[in-house]
Amino acid sequence: MAYPDDLLSESERVVIHKHPHWKMLLVPYIVLVVTIGVGIWLAILAQDLSWSTLAFILIGAVGLILIVWLFLAPFVRWRTTHFIVTTDRVMAREGVIKRTGIDIPLSRISSVRFEHGLIDRIVGCGTLIIESSSDEPLEFDDIPQVERVHSLLYREINDNPDDDFIQQQPTQQQQPPAQGR
Repeated sequence: MAYPDDLLSESERVVIHKHPHWKMLLVPYIVLVVTIGVGIWLAILAQDLSWSTLAFILIGAVGLILIVWLFLAPFVRWRTTHFIVTTDRVMAREGVIKRTGIDIPLSRISSVRFEHGLIDRIVGCGTLIIESSSDEPLEFDDIPQVERVHSLLYREINDNPDDDFIQQQPTQQQQPPAQGR
């Protein structure tokens, strides 16, 4: 079973499964390109030095540390962060070594709203805010297509047959009894 299918109950199915928006990787990718560029530039400058081997090792070590710390760690953090809406609940999971997660039953959600500023609207993401029985609303940042997720989540909440919203079935009109002459 693929993640998050192994977390689901028998009748539960995934409606939405998203990672945070790619905009959170923009700075790490810039750091990667700049680190490689500066590393190559420093290696070219150091090639004529008498201690060039030591300089290459130092440049490589510092470059590797910067790439692991400022690119690889944020990339792994992005890849292991999941926002999932199922037919029964909203799940959020993040982390590799220290895993954290939250599950919110759809029946406990009282309102759902979203916010996105100009940059978020340009790149197509936003913050989803879910109010439930907890003291504070829960905010999920950098949700891709936040308006679509908001609509789907609202639809799931109101289409849930176990919540307190009862849809009235149209009743058949009763025919008056036939009267004899």
